Amino acid sequence: MEWKIEKNHISLLNEKQQIVAYVTFPEVGANTVDIAHTVVSPALRGQGIAGKLMEKLTEVLRADGRKAVLSCAYAVRWFNEHPENADVLAK
Repeated sequence: MEWKIEKNHISLLNEKQQIVAYVTFPEVGANTVDIAHTVVSPALRGQGIAGKLMEKLTEVLRADGRKAVLSCAYAVRWFNEHPENADVLAK
């Protein structure tokens, strides 16, 4: 599996370079993004892939100095379960 990181989109690619999971986070303000969608292929669900997407996303946001608001239900739940990553959330 391979990560493909773009400005407002992170994808996980399989060995055939097909997207099997992704998270979108469009800009909503200066240095602020909205974690809008987290999608994982049904064949990979239950394997922690969505959590890995969130971990990668927090790394990217920290590196870029950006903050996030949450409209994705999965992201809301994940950040509630991982308060150690609250530093990337907009106040």
